[in-house]
Amino acid sequence: MDKKQRYHWQGINKNGQTVSGFVHESSLLAVKYQLQRQGIQPIRVQRKRAPLFNKVNQTIRAADIALMTRQLATMLQAGIPLLQSLQLIARSATKTSLAHLLSELATEVESGQPLSLALKQFPAQFSDLYRDLVQAGEQMGALAQVFAQLAVYAEKAERLKAKIKKALFYPALVLVVAAGVTAILLLWVIPQFEEMYANFGAPLPWFTQAVIGLSRGLQAYGGYLLLAILVLGYGVIKARRSSHQWRQRQDRLLLKLPVLGGILQKAALTGFARTLAATFAAGIPLIEGLVLSAGACGNRVYRQAVLQARNDVIAGLPLHQALTASQLFPDLLVQLAMIGEETGVIDDMMHKVASIYEAEVDTSVDALASLIEPVMMLVLGILVGGLVIAMYLPIFSLGSVIH
Repeated sequence: MDKKQRYHWQGINKNGQTVSGFVHESSLLAVKYQLQRQGIQPIRVQRKRAPLFNKVNQTIRAADIALMTRQLATMLQAGIPLLQSLQLIARSATKTSLAHLLSELATEVESGQPLSLALKQFPAQFSDLYRDLVQAGEQMGALAQVFAQLAVYAEKAERLKAKIKKALFYPALVLVVAAGVTAILLLWVIPQFEEMYANFGAPLPWFTQAVIGLSRGLQAYGGYLLLAILVLGYGVIKARRSSHQWRQRQDRLLLKLPVLGGILQKAALTGFARTLAATFAAGIPLIEGLVLSAGACGNRVYRQAVLQARNDVIAGLPLHQALTASQLFPDLLVQLAMIGEETGVIDDMMHKVASIYEAEVDTSVDALASLIEPVMMLVLGILVGGLVIAMYLPIFSLGSVIH
């Protein structure tokens, strides 16, 4: 597949007006062919070199897209045309990269290209779901309603992601601090005590000897240990990115973890249900909606289960039976899916499912946070306190040595 390049073009449309814009295509001929299909007679087409550092891909976060979507939805619902809305948001954007992205979208729309097609030039910022919903809104003439729906979807997804990150951040931070403090004690503090006890004149307690041995080992092989950890971490990340089986095994293992596994499961169910509701409400066929919902699960195990359910639906099974076959979806979700199929309101039922599991995720995250705090403090206390006690044990027995 040829790598697409960015071209700037100028031409004359069907009304005899001079128009211009940017497009991503594999060749100059492909650009001219695309313009002619749109009824534009090209005058000049010039390839633009990509910037040395692509700021669009580097700095725009999902939260920025969620805010932009909400602003766009508000303006469209107020009756402001799409092109003017994009230009207004671009002018008020605080991030240069976001303003650049919006300006390019506005240029494409001004040249007569549908917004859904223009969004495809930024796959890192706009998912397949986002682009398909926008395309459905264009076809139905309900772009304002679709962007309002997308804004709610993006905001809830960001809120859920933030809660899960919050649940994981505190224990990770405490473990890093504990590891740092332990390393400092073993590398710099304990050697000082070892020198002090060198002429102690009595055997050291076994606990003290063990800690001193650990300190010597870390001083001798600490560099190799750090290198091994970095190589192992790099290997795990690379395997997760390149190996589907590795990531699926890892995701399956994560689902089996106590407390955290339940949170990840409910988060996957929330993403699936909310996405299916959004696609169904936008008029996207169920088969296509299931593909988009699979990608929104955030877990390979559930993604595979949804794709298998899609195949079963294609084969003629009702959705609720297809979901039951995987044995991964709880009875509540299956029952509401069945009611939705029978009454023709799958989107409403899936919205209810998403709300239920989102509330459960909130409760579970709060419970996890309250559980983790004392456990982490206990771990930190045992590590640091144990090392301190090991070093002062010989002093406690100093009286017997003097006698």
